[in-house]
Amino acid sequence: MSRYPIISADSHITEPGNVYLDYIDPKWRDKAPHMIEDDKAGSLYIVPGMNKPIPMGLVAAAGVPPEEITVLGKKFEDMHRSGWDASARLADQERDGVDAEVIYPTVGMVLCNHSDFDFKKACFEAYNRWIVDYCSTHSERLLGVGQVSMRSVADGIQELEAVASQGLRGVMMPGLPAVEDYDSPIYDPFWQRAIELQLPLSFHILTMPDTRTRGPKMNGFLSIVRGCQDIMGTLVLGGVFERNPELKVVCVEADAGWVPHYMYRMDHAYKRHRNWLPPGQELSKLPSEYFRENIYVTFQDDWVAFQVANLMNHERLMWANDFPHSDSTWPWSQQMLAEHRGQLTDEQAERILSGNVVDLYRIDVAKLH
Repeated sequence: MSRYPIISADSHITEPGNVYLDYIDPKWRDKAPHMIEDDKAGSLYIVPGMNKPIPMGLVAAAGVPPEEITVLGKKFEDMHRSGWDASARLADQERDGVDAEVIYPTVGMVLCNHSDFDFKKACFEAYNRWIVDYCSTHSERLLGVGQVSMRSVADGIQELEAVASQGLRGVMMPGLPAVEDYDSPIYDPFWQRAIELQLPLSFHILTMPDTRTRGPKMNGFLSIVRGCQDIMGTLVLGGVFERNPELKVVCVEADAGWVPHYMYRMDHAYKRHRNWLPPGQELSKLPSEYFRENIYVTFQDDWVAFQVANLMNHERLMWANDFPHSDSTWPWSQQMLAEHRGQLTDEQAERILSGNVVDLYRIDVAKLH
């Protein structure tokens, strides 16, 4: 398809049972998240302080026929080995025609919603140690993203600095911080430190509290983008980018076809109701202009995003394969892309499939081959 590398801006690992047990601060070890095996439910992650275990069936269902996808009953040893064994990862990349991946956690997404920020901080620090080890064997093709707890602004800055010192490429944020909300000016020192460290900050689906879903269970699948939209609106309308114009944020796995209408709707709200903004949050530009410049958006199977690329900033769009999750396009990503990218110019395709993620995460393309 191309002479440039194809890079997934959002892929995942599958945390093995020892991630937190072996890597967490010893004083937390007796409370560490851990995996159990159930004869009927399969492999389950138990997280103290959360009322439901985390089943592993969907998190490694890439390539599985729809009729065989199940939440329960999946054993860890039957999942994609490359989800926890980096030595097997490159073969799965090559099968999908992918040259590198930005890698996010899986269980760690759910942990973002834990109510105990001290516990969360210990778990995230353990995960960061593990993902560094996982990515170390192929550090240019496996681009690890760390986690921060946002227990406080000062803690957040310290955690950012630790992530940077570990060589991780970005940071996945919890949907809600412990103190106030992300539009508060108290977070400006945190945003500024992220800019200085050149660490993109990501807000991933499922990392914020669930909202009530009406109707059939499948309706919840359609609503998972809403949490990310709420955060993007908070950052834009809350003046975060006004005060920190160099800040780069990534809206992850929430698709992208909705973005043009969302930008238009934000502009409409601002033009008609900007008096609703509190004093000190005035904007010098239209909301859509901040979105176009400061927010990157990842998507996988989103035909609409390709069709409306001209209605948003294509230099902020980044394709992903979401391997090894159930929504992944692996192992047929190249067939899908050949069909979906038909209306793009060559320059747009190169930016969306490669150039944007290369620039954002400072990837050395020469080391990918």
